[in-house]
Amino acid sequence: MNYKEKSSNLIGNTGVIIAVCIISFWFISLYFLLSLDISWSNPLVYLGILIQTHLYTGLFITAHDAMHGIVADNKKLNHSIGWISAILFSYNFYWRLFPKHHEHHRFVATDKDPDYHPSGKFLIWYLSFIRQYVSVWQILLMAVTFNVLKLFLPTENLVVFWMMPAVLSTLQLFYFGTFLPHMGESDNKHHSKSQSKNHFWAFLSCYFFGYHYEHHDSPGTPWWRLWKIKEDLEKGG
Repeated sequence: MNYKEKSSNLIGNTGVIIAVCIISFWFISLYFLLSLDISWSNPLVYLGILIQTHLYTGLFITAHDAMHGIVADNKKLNHSIGWISAILFSYNFYWRLFPKHHEHHRFVATDKDPDYHPSGKFLIWYLSFIRQYVSVWQILLMAVTFNVLKLFLPTENLVVFWMMPAVLSTLQLFYFGTFLPHMGESDNKHHSKSQSKNHFWAFLSCYFFGYHYEHHDSPGTPWWRLWKIKEDLEKGG
């Protein structure tokens, strides 16, 4: 497998800049939210959860793009950014995710696809998905980190803005990036469905990964250019 997958897009430094922005926004948002006085009558609490969930999803999408070699032209920098992004997402291990994701692309919607479950049922499929990607080491590291951080930070804030968004993000990634695109039968070569064109919703829901056929058709295209692949494919009929 080539480091950088075939793509017609010229990425330049844009991928690195976007990745750094997502990581920075995640840190900045978390910094302020961990000091916020939590009142469940305050709409900022709910907005904060949504923002942090979306940024967690952005971390994973950044790691995902690094697995395709499309965050940075420099191989070491690309994988370093992917590794950092994965670690920040609840201690996911980049080099453990890497082969599994490429198995998904190689064997999509088959019994060799680690992201797929033939039942087609949301809960069973989600639990199978989680078992593939969550390890005992992650749980232990999260537990240790939580117990250290709560010595210095409010426990409720850690649960609400650090732990809860991470869990919600797995649901977001699974529902929009795996379940909807691969549920049921697909008669195309990528066995993938794609949501209707709505770039605003596509970004909010899962960083354009609702355009999932487009991702499988052009895995060398970064997430922030998938909208263009969507338009090009529709124009091409």
